[in-house]
Amino acid sequence: MNITVDSQKLPELAMQRSAGYWQTVGRRFMQQKIAVFAALVVLVLLVLAVFGPWLAPLDPYQSSILKRLKPIGFAGHPLGTDELGRDMLSRLIVGTRLSLFIGITPVICAFVIGSVIGITAGYAGGWVNTSMMRTIDVFYAFPSVLLAIALSGTLGAGITNSLISLTIVFIPPIARVAESVTTQIRGRDFVDAARASGAGAFTIVRVHVLGNVLGPVFVYATSLIAVAMILASGLSFLGLGVKPPEPEWGLMLNTLRTAIYTQPWIAALPGAMIFITSIAFNLLADGLRSAMEIKQ
Repeated sequence: MNITVDSQKLPELAMQRSAGYWQTVGRRFMQQKIAVFAALVVLVLLVLAVFGPWLAPLDPYQSSILKRLKPIGFAGHPLGTDELGRDMLSRLIVGTRLSLFIGITPVICAFVIGSVIGITAGYAGGWVNTSMMRTIDVFYAFPSVLLAIALSGTLGAGITNSLISLTIVFIPPIARVAESVTTQIRGRDFVDAARASGAGAFTIVRVHVLGNVLGPVFVYATSLIAVAMILASGLSFLGLGVKPPEPEWGLMLNTLRTAIYTQPWIAALPGAMIFITSIAFNLLADGLRSAMEIKQ
């Protein structure tokens, strides 16, 4: 008995299957307490990033020589003051927006560009795959830290150039993951069935490939946000990223490094924020990866 499937019904069937899959992923994710807690931490950070200027108790740019490097718990300054007498709590809260922006933006840009490159190479195969992926492999010859520093040094200091350099750094690994997953999906039975039913390449990629590829690539990209924040903070620490007096955690580490012997707890606060944020995004990515490991 031959069973034929109308190619016009393929998108509807795929959507139904995808809806059930993501419901299962959601249930599995909510069962992981650590991942849920990490998601709550990320949510709090996003709230601080959006509403930080209104939540900050004091002006993060107002300095006072008389109040410089006050300890934690000083009157009117719960987390003390920095080397210029600015309120540390306000600068940490307001700095969340810029720190997350330079950590998330390059990953999003690299996710879009790398996914397009990887899916195109993986689905096309042959010489297209070889030429595109061998070009991507060239970037693997350089460690990500050195590549980011070299690109930022060449382009010049500043937020825009930092974003460009970090985007270039993250495109190769995302493209490699997207190409690997696409190559696996291309040989699956449901893709062969879609071809046999008369579906075109664009329809197959849109209905079957994207739904199965973007999920794993998104989880991998989420894990790169922590790396992006660390690299961006490092660039700011070296003077290649954000410029004073903007509150950004990496820049705050740079300006407070001379106070490590007099007020070590104050100097450690920006690093603690970077550490907490990095751990939260890593745990969130691990939770998503575990929840998505479902055999369909």
